[in-house]
This record gives sequence, structure tokens and C-alpha cells, in this order.
Amino acid sequence: METLLQFLHTGAFFNFTIGNLVMLVVGAIFIYLAITKDYEPLLLVPIGFGILVGNIPLQWGMNIGIYEEGSVLSILYKGVTQGWYPPLIFLGIGAMTDFSSLLASPRLVLLGAAAQAGIFLTFLGSVALGFSFTDAAAIGIIGGADGPTAIFLSSKLAPELLGAIAVSAYSYMALVPVIQPPIIKLLTSKKERLIRMEPAKPVSKRLRILFPIIAFLITGFIAPGSLNLLGFLFFGNLLKESGVTERLAQTARTAFIDIITILLGFTVGASTDASRFLTPASIKIFVLGASAFAVATACGILFAKLMNLLTKKKINPIIGAAGVSAVPDSARVCQMVGAQEDPRNFLIMHAMAPNVAGVIGSAVAAGILLATFG
Repeated sequence: METLLQFLHTGAFFNFTIGNLVMLVVGAIFIYLAITKDYEPLLLVPIGFGILVGNIPLQWGMNIGIYEEGSVLSILYKGVTQGWYPPLIFLGIGAMTDFSSLLASPRLVLLGAAAQAGIFLTFLGSVALGFSFTDAAAIGIIGGADGPTAIFLSSKLAPELLGAIAVSAYSYMALVPVIQPPIIKLLTSKKERLIRMEPAKPVSKRLRILFPIIAFLITGFIAPGSLNLLGFLFFGNLLKESGVTERLAQTARTAFIDIITILLGFTVGASTDASRFLTPASIKIFVLGASAFAVATACGILFAKLMNLLTKKKINPIIGAAGVSAVPDSARVCQMVGAQEDPRNFLIMHAMAPNVAGVIGSAVAAGILLATFG
């Protein structure tokens, strides 16, 4: 009987709390949205199941939990806390990204830059809510809608908020098809949504090869703090465009990035133990994250409208929403919204330009914040 009582006291049932139940429900919702709604399933399924694993209570000292030094989960989680996984994911992103749309219409890079205003406005809002400058910088990067960048910066500036920031960033990335369309329709008129843009001109192979080298040198000098992210991004793109390392590029954009995504998503989910995750600070982060994403989307759209006032060659302001770096989901949303007004209006290739510019912009913003507050 004494052994039985000891087993019950150290088991999950005795240590289970309402907070654990709430987080198990959240994990189940993530899995549901991924499977039934197809919202970023490659991210939400690992994160959702990780949440389930992380909220089965364990007695401290069993060397199993993610916060117990030396456990398997703890070792895998170091890829998040030490910032190893995000650059490796950027390698895969670079190997699968085509910058041709951006090179064909360089002015659209301004839309990607404009959307990063959401990062800095959220930074100010976080400071106003009582967060320190370093915490506010880590929270603000959620506005870039770039999960790896958010993890990288929060691991450096606010490791105690890493779980909340990571889950918030990936949640809003998954909800791009829900969040962005109402904002687009609110800020644009039907006439603007019907604007057709000229097909982009083809880009030479030489320019596609030179771009990752030149772009890395420029952004590296502007924001040295982003070297880990942008270095791997442009290296991956060079593997793709060079034409002589296709086997490496193929590995980077398939098996390699899939493995890192599994490890990152699962361990981020497993880190959301209710006792550490369900705090007033986490609730504030989720609210700020939603506002950051909405503001970033709005800034991209409004800047596109401003460009139309100043230039003769009109831009469909819908593609301004793609300035956030949720690649390629934001570009797909722009295509979907445009096609609702005119089924023969193909915006996706135009939207990819600010979309990939947003990836670069969010990494540069992270580098600036890291250099300033790190």
C-alpha cells in the first residue's frame, strides 16, 4: 500500500492541474486546426503534440522533463534555447526560395520593409505595458510573422519568454488565412483590389547567382547581428541558383529542413508546461502578437496605397499584405483575395516579391534589435 501511495503521489494524476488541462486542450486544438483546416500542418502538428507531451506532469528528478538537465528533451531543446535551429531552417528556406519576382520588380522590396513597422510599433507597445526593453524587442519581432527569427531573437534577449513568443509567432503564422483577408478588405476598395499588374520580366541566371552574394554583403554590413540568419538564407539560395550544387540544395529544402522543423516544433510545444506558460506575461504576449501581425499587414497595404499616389505604374495594394514574412502563405492569401474579385487576376508572383523581402526585412530587424539591446 505504501508503494502504491508513493506511485500515486509521483504520478501524473496526483500532480495534474487545471492549467495542464487547459494546455492539453490547446494542444488538441492545434492538431485539430492542422488536420481539418490545413493551417500550417507541418508546424502545428509537431507543436500541438509537443504541448500534449509537455503537460503530462512529472515528478522532478526522473530526468525526463524538458527542463531537467541531461534529459533527451532537454538536449533537443538546446537547439531552441541556444538558437541553433533557426539558422538551419533559414538554410532550407533559402534553398527553396526564388527571388526572381523581387529582382524583376525591385521597388516591391519597399513593401517588405514597410511591413516591418509592425515590429517596432509593437516594441513601443510592449514597453508601454511594462516589459523591459530586451523583452519588448523579443516580443516585437512577432510582427514579422517569422517563427525562426522570433525564436532566434528571444533565445538571445528574453529566454524566459521563449515558449510564449515561439508559440505565439507560429500560431499567427498558421492563422494567416484567417487574420489577413478582413484587414485587406477593410483597407482597400473594390477598385483597388481589381488592379491588374503587368507580368514580371524574366531574370537572367547571372543575376540570380549574384543576388545572394551581393544581398548578403549589404545586409551583413547594415545589421551584423543578423549574420547567422541571413548568412544561411543566402547560402541556401546560392546552393539553389548556382546550378552545380543541386544535390545539396535538394537536401537542404527537403529532408534537412523537415528534420529541423520536427525537432523545433516538438520541443517548443513540449516547453509549454502550464506552470511556466500560463502567466499574465504570456497572455500579454499573445495580445501583442496579434496586434503586431495586424499592424504589420496594415502597414504593408497602406504603403502600397502611398506608392500608388506617388507613381504612375500602379500596384495592387493587396500584395502589401505579403510584406510579412510568412512565406508563402501570405502570398497565397493575396492571390485568394484578388481572385475573389477577379478570377483572372494573378497576383501570387507579384506578392512573392514583398513576401521574400519580408523574410530579409524581419531578419535585418532582428539583427538591429540584437545589436541595440543584446
